[in-house]
Formats: sequence, C-alpha cells, structure tokens
Amino acid sequence: MLDEQKPIIIIGAGVIGLLLAQALKQSSIAFRIFDRDASISSRPAGWGLTVHWALPALEELLPAALLDQLSRVQVAPEVGRNDTGQFLFLNLENGETLWKIQPLRRLRVNREKLRGLLASGVDVQWGKRLEGFATSEEGAGVVHVKFQDGSRAEGRMLIGADGATSTLRRLLLGEKGEPRALPVRFLGTTLSLAPEKWKPLQDFDPLLFQGVHPHTGTYLWVSVLNSPEANGSLGTGAQHYDIQVNLSWSTEHGTGLEELGSRRERVAKMKELAGCLEERFRVLVEGISEEDDVVEVKLADWPCETWDNHMGRVELIGDAAHAMVMYRGEAANHGILDVRSLLSHLQAENRGEGMGAFEEEMRERTVWAVEMSRRACLDAHDFGKLDGGSAILARRTKGISGGNQ
Repeated sequence: MLDEQKPIIIIGAGVIGLLLAQALKQSSIAFRIFDRDASISSRPAGWGLTVHWALPALEELLPAALLDQLSRVQVAPEVGRNDTGQFLFLNLENGETLWKIQPLRRLRVNREKLRGLLASGVDVQWGKRLEGFATSEEGAGVVHVKFQDGSRAEGRMLIGADGATSTLRRLLLGEKGEPRALPVRFLGTTLSLAPEKWKPLQDFDPLLFQGVHPHTGTYLWVSVLNSPEANGSLGTGAQHYDIQVNLSWSTEHGTGLEELGSRRERVAKMKELAGCLEERFRVLVEGISEEDDVVEVKLADWPCETWDNHMGRVELIGDAAHAMVMYRGEAANHGILDVRSLLSHLQAENRGEGMGAFEEEMRERTVWAVEMSRRACLDAHDFGKLDGGSAILARRTKGISGGNQ
C-alpha cells in the first residue's frame, strides 16, 4: 500500500513519544518525531516518576542497549538494588505511619534522565509547534501536517503524544478536548540537602513518602530526585541529595485562592502550609529559600473521551489521550501500556478496525484510572475520607474495576 511506505508522524518528544519512537525503530517502522521545544534541554528538568506495574512492558519495548542502561536513570541506584517497593502514607501532625501501601516491583527514575536515555539515536525535529492537519483519500490515505513555522510533513499516521494540554487533542475535539481543573492547588521545588539534613527524613523511607495533616488537609510529598551516587557527588566534599518537595491543598470550599504570581509568594505559601506540620517536615520546608525555583502546577485531567480517528490515521497516547493527576503515580505506566498496545494493533489488515481495538483497550484501562486519580487527589486532602479503600491508598493496578491484578 502506498501510505505504508510513509512514516508515522509523532507529535511530542516527552517520555511516551520517545518510547514510541524507540519501539517503532525496533520494529523497523519508519517514523518522524516533532516537538515544540527548542531542544531537549529547554524544558524544565521535571521531577521523578515511578514505573511499577508497567515495568515488564517497558523492558519489553526497549532495545537491549537501552535496557542495559535503564538502571542508570534511577534516582537512587543504591536503593534500587535492594528496593522493598513500599509506599508510606503518614500523619503529618505526628509523623506516624498511617498506611503501608502494598509493595510492587518498581523503578523510581529521574524523568529528565529517562527522557535523555530514550532520545538516544532518535532524530527529533525541535522547534516544531503543531498548527493543523488534514487527511487525504489519495491512494490509501495520507495525513498532511502543518507546523506554526510554516513547515509541513506527511505520513501514514499522526500520533499525538504531546501531553496533558495536547494541541492535537484540541484540534480533534475543540472545547471537549480541554482539561478539567481540580479544586486543588499544588506547589513544588527541588532542594539540595547534605546527608545529615536528609537523614531524619530518610529514616521514613530512602526513596519517597507522602502524607496529610489531619486537621488542615495539607498534603506533602517528599522523594529523592538524585542521590549522591546519581548526581555524582558521592565521595566528594560536596556530597548531597536532590530532594523533590511538593505541598498541595484543597480550594473546594473557596479558601486558599490567593494570587501566587511571584517566587517570593510561592515560597511564603509553602512555609505557611508547613507551619502546622511535625517538626521534621516543617524544618524541611522552612529550608526553602527565595533562591529555590518554586513552581505552581495547575492540576487538571481529561477522561479519554472518543475522537474521530480519521479511519485509524490520527491517534492520541499518554497524557494527550488520558491526562491524570499524579496522586496515584500511574500516568506514565498507562502511557507505556499505550505504546505496547498501539504497536500490537498497527499491523492489523484493516487499520480502522485495528485502531478501534487499540482505543477500546486503552479506554477500558484509562477512563477508570483518570477517575481514580481524581478521587485520590481529593481524598488526599480530606483525612476523614482516608481508609484502606481510598483511591490514594488502594493498590496500584492496571485493572478497570479496582481489583488487584
């Protein structure tokens, strides 16, 4: 078929777009990948992510050369070698462990380093912001893509892996493709801590922990972004840990809506929120200075509605297809499964039917997952809703009904 000779066009060179590129490359399927950023380093570094139930799929999709290097992108390789896989949820008023979430085999990785690994050997076309597309019925059908700089590309398929605010999703769905905001605000930063400063918190868990204050509903997430082994400071006079610190709070009742437009205001807000926390958590947040880059993340999701896939020629994957907030840590895991599922359906004799089956499988997983992540976010700020069945505490699973798998 004429169009089968043309490449698949990927929009977005984040983790999932690059993983798709690597999987297509392994399968000898031609592709071109485009990203709106000027370069791989122009985007803020980002934080960590946990690959858990999708880890076997990730290992299956990666070429051997990259799989051998996967351990190098861990936030703390020395922990990863003997990781128990536990997830702790704490009472932030007194530091007591409320729940230990059932462990899974996991890999906690630095997002920036994983992205760099996945970009190995992939020719990304940078500075290409999608403007529009059109499909053609010539031959077996071609997708024509236009970018804002006036350049064009064409391929057998167009796949949007362009994130939670996906341009391709908005082109396909208009207003229906806009993310849904949550009544929660979220601030975060990365701190550099000497080993003796990190030790009191490391005693909770060497990788990550989370918790909520029972009276204020303030939520805290703390995790290692780079250990001394990972950041190269091990054995030097400047040994340190890079620590990700996030605080969030509910605005459901109309409070906490003040303007936080400046860094000074964001730092002050984090310290205000931490004022009621147990000493070890409070001291951690009080160590944030106005020199630290504190950012506000706008929390929103999108529940994988149906779209016109133009007879199987235009698809969405990852956050573009099912944006979910981070309170269950599953977004990247579902994106990985999207890549594996898409790859398995690409070779269907009837492309429309093949992509229909792909979308059905993806929606079966992710409509439920988006709603579970939304519930987890809301539950995380309401101590009274926390029990073993709460969405934020339930076992991480790729299932669709909440059952363990």
